[in-house]
Amino acid sequence: MGIKKKIMLEKDFEYYLQHQDELVQKYSGKFLLIFQEQVVGDYPTFEEAIREASKKYGLGNVLIQKCEPGTQAYTQTFQSRVAFK
Repeated sequence: MGIKKKIMLEKDFEYYLQHQDELVQKYSGKFLLIFQEQVVGDYPTFEEAIREASKKYGLGNVLIQKCEPGTQAYTQTFQSRVAFK
């Protein structure tokens, strides 16, 4: 992923964090497409969101974020036995 794309996605995630409370009131439980710091779509399933994101923006160009209160929707823990050097 290029630096420009990464910065754009980071800005879109910051937008989500800054507006999370109001977004949850409007879109609770939906998967949001956030592009250029605005919600451009909301979908009931991740599969629908990714299908539309791919068609309209191309994968990797739009943030797909589950809209839920708290940090659960964007905090992930991965466990692995793989060692990286």
